[in-house]
Amino acid sequence: MKTYVLTLSQVFPKNHSRKGESTGFATNKKKIHTIRGSYALWKKRFETIDRGEGMLAIRQWSGKPYVSPQVEVANLFREDGIGIQKIEFDPAVHSCKIDGREHLVEESVAANDGLSYNDFKEWFKGDDDFEPMVVIHFTKFRYI
Repeated sequence: MKTYVLTLSQVFPKNHSRKGESTGFATNKKKIHTIRGSYALWKKRFETIDRGEGMLAIRQWSGKPYVSPQVEVANLFREDGIGIQKIEFDPAVHSCKIDGREHLVEESVAANDGLSYNDFKEWFKGDDDFEPMVVIHFTKFRYI
């Protein structure tokens, strides 16, 4: 079985005004998804997961990223309801399109990512000029 590792940030990154503060992602029950780049890559990975030939390993760095060991948070399989959706931000980052449908970031997307709207906006500042990103769902929830 193929394992796809997804590492959650333990602290806010150095380019964020809350740098070094805990994100609480690993224990935040409200964080039901994460948003990443490389939609095409994750689409291929989830095709493997959907066939029952792969799993998603959610981990967190125990200390400094890329230097410290990773701590396992969860292992998720297709039976857990995991999945993906394509997300595209508009330049203002007040709204986004998820699978082509408009959603207001402050209403649900930021909260479901485990962030306040302001933290979300700052975290993804500049990501509106890139290729489509991916929402990786940890539950059966999907945006409709």
